[in-house]
Parts: sequence; C-alpha cells; structure tokens
Amino acid sequence: MGALTLMVFVLLNTGCSKDFLDRDPYIGSSAGNFYQTAEDAEAATIACYAPLQVEISDGAHFRWYFGDIVSDDADKGGSGDTDEPDLLEFEGFYGDPSSGIVLGEWKTAYKGITYCNLALENIPGIEMDEFTKLAYLGEAQFLRAYWYFNLVTTFGGVPLVTRPLAPSEYAQPRATDEEVWAQIVADLEEAAANLPAKSAYGTSQTGRATRGAANALLAKAQLYQGNMAECRARCEEVVGSGEYFLDPNYGNIFTEGGENGPGSIWEIQYANNSGGNWGAQFWSEGTYTNVFQRARGTFSGYGFNLPTQDFVDEFETWEEQIGPDVIQKTDPRLGYTVYALGDNASDWGTITADATGMTSEYYPRKYFNPAAELAPFGDPNPNGGSNDRVIRLADVLLMHAEACHLTGDDAAAIASLNLVRARASVLAVKEGTANAVQFENAAGQVINLAGLTGRSLLDVIYHERRVELGLEGHRFFDLVRQGRAAEVLEGFVEGKSELFPIPTAEITLSNGQLTQNEGYE
Repeated sequence: MGALTLMVFVLLNTGCSKDFLDRDPYIGSSAGNFYQTAEDAEAATIACYAPLQVEISDGAHFRWYFGDIVSDDADKGGSGDTDEPDLLEFEGFYGDPSSGIVLGEWKTAYKGITYCNLALENIPGIEMDEFTKLAYLGEAQFLRAYWYFNLVTTFGGVPLVTRPLAPSEYAQPRATDEEVWAQIVADLEEAAANLPAKSAYGTSQTGRATRGAANALLAKAQLYQGNMAECRARCEEVVGSGEYFLDPNYGNIFTEGGENGPGSIWEIQYANNSGGNWGAQFWSEGTYTNVFQRARGTFSGYGFNLPTQDFVDEFETWEEQIGPDVIQKTDPRLGYTVYALGDNASDWGTITADATGMTSEYYPRKYFNPAAELAPFGDPNPNGGSNDRVIRLADVLLMHAEACHLTGDDAAAIASLNLVRARASVLAVKEGTANAVQFENAAGQVINLAGLTGRSLLDVIYHERRVELGLEGHRFFDLVRQGRAAEVLEGFVEGKSELFPIPTAEITLSNGQLTQNEGYE
C-alpha cells in the first residue's frame, strides 16, 4: 500500500488505447520540474491507467478468478489440482490469507489508488484550461472509484486513502464498507459531472474514462448498496445519452474488431505488440487472460476458467414452428460464450480431447483469441491483445431492469430486459398476458415468460444476467449482492465467504492496524 516514488511515477507514461499505448518517458523529471504544464497534467492522468495492466504481481490475479471460478459458472481447470492450488482453495471457500492471489489484488489496487491520489493532489495547481483540468481530475476520480469498487466487493471495508501518504502514515486502519462506498459514490458523482461524453473523444483517446463510464459504474455502486432508485436514475442517464447501442450481433462483441464497439461503455485496453515479458509488468501492454483461458495442448493455453455443465444448461432452448417444420432453437449466446468438444476454434482447429489433453467438455470462448492475433514478436503469453470488457450497455440495461422491478415498475423492467433479449433473438418476456410463452433450458426447467411479476420476473432478470454476461467476471459478486450465494454455491459459508481474506502480509506491515475478515486466520 506504500506510495510510489515520484520518479517511478513520471517514468511510466502509460496510454490507454491501442493507438495511445506508446510510451514517452519523462526522463530527468523530478518533483521540482513536474506538475508544471498541461502536458504534465495529461501525463499524470494517463499514468493512472498503468496499474490496470498489472495482472501478475505476487500471484496471478484477475477479476474472473473470483467472479467466474469461485462461482457456479466455471471450474478452475489448468493442468490439475497442483496448477494454481491457491485458486483451488478459494474455489472451495477455504482460501489462505497468505495467498499471492489476494495479495496481488490488494497491492495492485493500492498502486492504482496511489497514482490517482498523486494526480488529484497535484493537477489542481497547474495553470491550464479549466475544463480540460476538470476532465483530467474526473479520469483520476473514476479510476480511484474503480479500484475501491474492486476492493470493497472483494475484501469489504479497507483502508481509505485519498491523498499521497508520507512514509510514517503507511499503516492505516480499515474504514467501514459504508465509508468506502460513500467515497466511491462521491468520486463518481464528481467524475460524471466533469468527464466528456464518449463522442467528445478522438479515436486516439479510446479507452479513457467518459461520463457514460462514470454513470454506469455509479449505477453499479448504487445497485450493490441496494439504492435502487439511484441505480435506475444513473442507468437512465447512460441509456438516454444516445452514446451507446447494442451491437446487433452478439458474436461480434468479443472479437478484435468488436473492441470498443457501440455497446462498450468502458474497456481496459490491451495490445499484443509492446514486447512485455513476465518480469516487466509495467512495461507490458498485453493481457495474460488470453493464454490463461485458451485450452491446453495444441491451443497453446493454460486451460483455466472451464465452463460448468450447470452454466451451459442455463441457456434457453425452445421450439419454433417454421412452415411445416418444428425447429429446436438454442440461445445463440451459448455458442459465442462456450466452445464444446467438436467445435471449431477459429484458426486453431477443432477442439477435441486429444488436441487439448484435458478432460473438460467445455472451454471459455470470449477470450479464446485466434492464433492470428498472437503477439507478432516476443513471448505471446504476456502479450494477449484482447480488451477487458468491464462495463457493457447490456449490463446497464439489466441493472435498470432489476432496479425498476425492485422499485415497483415491472413494465419498465420488462422493456429493458427485452432489449437485451431481442438482440440475442430469444423469446420476449410478456407482462399481463395469458399467452403461454415459455422456454425450457437444457436441464429441463420450464420458465413461463407470460404475465411475469414478483419473484418470477426477478428470476428471469437474474437468468438474463447470467447468460448475457457469462464468463465476464460478474457471477460470484452478483450472487453475493443478491443474497443467493449460500443457496447456489456448494461450500459457501454465510458470514465468511461473502468476502476474501485480507492478505497476511498487509496485516503484518500495518503494525496491527488492519484486522482480518471473519472466518479467516
């Protein structure tokens, strides 16, 4: 959690789009000659994005590790139980506080917060255009809120640091989760007021925080706190802005050409051509997710995040009368989310048990990048090029549906729900009708879509979140905030498993200021 030195900070001028990733180090900069000009303010702002690309520190850590693998959507995978054994323990809800996985999550987040605090402390004193200055500050506030959102949903209340710290101040106690949420909301409200709209940015600035991103993350923060009216209002800000629309082809979203597409509200940008390596995290612009999630064997991956049968069974099947024939239909999102044995994995070839050397019937598709997109030079493993789709319009529409339903407006809830379902070409949900509209999932469960109210409508909204956002790191955190984790997840311990353990190393360094989460030692 210690503050980074200024010299390290100014040497890491990190971009945030594929055209904006080239480094322009401020060699020779120091506290005496930095934070003087508008260019310095922009460099300080851009540097705030650097920790987003740190995925291997102390241990591999990804949002999907906890969001997918600790949920019912995926199993760990890998080469066996001894491959990432710490992750296997967290999957079974007995993870060790000394694990590098939680330490990496913690340290990377506070590294990001430190960059944001440096920018927020120093940019206000620079003489420059005030509107541009407010936008830069808004970016830093958005990113600080993003890091605290990840921390509070992973660990609960954490140290709340909103300014650069002197070395004597590094040991900080935990704030309450309510205090952390309040800071997230305050940062995002100010960011939403001062950030430009997506359309105000040029293509070279793609990936930087926007007003829509701030409002979308603010909607999510309010949803997690149970503030449904506030969540609905922020969702409607995003949808009503006219800046975003659902890509009509769901299968396009997770392709290289679909990055930063019309339904993308904020993505973490990655590139495959920076030449980064395992030992130089801050000099890599690539992601490890691609290699971690591709199948093993001839697909040159590590085989993690394997979809479960339960997840596959969640996707709808139904019958349609087409002329004289009755056609069996399946939600097309399944094929764009999961590769099954026998499927063709683009230019890698057909997925078979012999080709993978694994026993799984299913593999995650969304980040299973084609061989043609591997890094053009250097080690391809740390240089995956697939962006992390952090917030999509479909997510906002489903948050809106949930918030509307829970505030008594089922008509508005169903309207947003059906926008997502229509793009996927699945059956529309009906309100107040006797029509026998229903689907049957692969497990044989029949769900009626006619006249939905109460818990039956909420269940369909939950279902839709699971299939629309599947394997994008949401599921575990959704189940916890919905209060359903104990009934859905085997081994989940109420009062403990909602949160992950505070890293032992951080408790030791805090000189007794930090306390451990309940149920961990």
